[in-house]
Amino acid sequence: MLASASSWAATYYVNSALGNDANDGQSATAPWRSLQRIRDVPFQPGDTILLVAGSIWREPLVITRSGRNNAPIIVDVTGVGPRPRIEVGGVADYGVALFNVEFVTVRGLEVTNDAMPVRPRFGVLVSAQDSGVRRGIAITDMYVHDVRGTNDRKDNGGIVFRALGPKLATRFEDLKIERNIVWRVDRSGIAGISDQVTIARWFPSGKVVIRDNLVEDVGGDGIVPRGTDGALIEHNIVRYAGSRAPGYNAAIWQWSTDRSLIQLNEAAFTVTRYDGQGFDSDFNSRRTSFVYNYSHDNAGGFLLICSPQRNQKDNLGNYGTTARFNVSRNDAGRIFQLSGPVSDVLIKNNVVHVPMRLDAQMVIATQWDGWANDVRFVENRFVVLGTARYGHEAGRSGPDYIIAPSFSPAENIRFKGNAFLGRHVDPPADEKGIFDAAYAAPQADWGVPVFNPASAEDFTTFILRHRSWMVKMLERELRAPVRPMRPTRTTFFESRR
Repeated sequence: MLASASSWAATYYVNSALGNDANDGQSATAPWRSLQRIRDVPFQPGDTILLVAGSIWREPLVITRSGRNNAPIIVDVTGVGPRPRIEVGGVADYGVALFNVEFVTVRGLEVTNDAMPVRPRFGVLVSAQDSGVRRGIAITDMYVHDVRGTNDRKDNGGIVFRALGPKLATRFEDLKIERNIVWRVDRSGIAGISDQVTIARWFPSGKVVIRDNLVEDVGGDGIVPRGTDGALIEHNIVRYAGSRAPGYNAAIWQWSTDRSLIQLNEAAFTVTRYDGQGFDSDFNSRRTSFVYNYSHDNAGGFLLICSPQRNQKDNLGNYGTTARFNVSRNDAGRIFQLSGPVSDVLIKNNVVHVPMRLDAQMVIATQWDGWANDVRFVENRFVVLGTARYGHEAGRSGPDYIIAPSFSPAENIRFKGNAFLGRHVDPPADEKGIFDAAYAAPQADWGVPVFNPASAEDFTTFILRHRSWMVKMLERELRAPVRPMRPTRTTFFESRR
């Protein structure tokens, strides 16, 4: 009978103050000193590497060995005191890097990467290249902050997972990024990168879970999976995205994905108006679902659904996006923007609050190599104390759109059973709609819990409290129980063939 992995697994200790790289590292009294020592060791499945609390290193942590199913290699924390801290500004491009590995878990560390001049930098980089399917990776409970990457590129920032396959198609399977704090980073907060997202080279990552993370003060985009199938982006908090980067940015969105499920997230205070929405369903994406999210105080609005014209090379278009049971409050700019020839869109059972003194474009169709076709707005509640407008793009003024009445040249933009409460300019026809210009919204508790990312203490307590508040708020606004969905993957009959 084969021995279990635990029978030969070893535990190694690293202590920056008291260690010595000449030690064997296999006891707390004889630890290693440097992170370079970790890179030299042929770790085996089931091994554990414990970094001693209070340690500080000015060098990266690099993992190049794999565990296996039910016997991962684990990097964790031991001892009492501050998190082990990795500071690599001016020393390395990444604080923590996993290269072509699988079945590895890294948790509990503090990582910074702050130096001049500005260049592509990462807090945590999970990278696979020409290595097929890389399984079972988890990045959890990390405190990643002050990463001075370049805002000229989206493929660097706080936590990045990158699958490249110029010679051998490569993707991740069962990748988890959970309960991390990502604060003051450029350009992206949590981002996926893939070069296998075209029609000819479609090899998406599966079972990607991005959950319970706080992403705050981001130069560009907050959370962006790319090249995934059935990804779950659940209960993340993204605040102050788009703070420094030029070009177009949003808080939470996906690019070239199938069946992304984006639910129970808070997206707030996105700064830019070039896009600038809390949420976005983007290029070459099918069957994206936005469910039970809270969007508020975003400069560009609540939800962008966009894609240029489909082609035979890299874009099947954007179709099948669904937005249900979401709440938008105090979002400026364009609450719902339909950009380009998106189709088969359902926007249903959402609640939108437009405050006093805000003049917002509730629904606007804009041109991007074509116009939207087949979009349904069903049983939404538009609560407007300021002004809400409806129509199509008649011009641009910098990041803003000049709106004209009617959705044409967009086609088949239909409304059924919606409630138009307050002041609506050029509202659409809705034969089963409710129109009440005199409506006054009741007082409600909008005091969403906040967290100071200057300290990582008690983050788990905050995340639980925030989720509880979200559920109660959503049930109040939606007047129905919250029933989160489960992610699904593309079936054989739906596959990109």
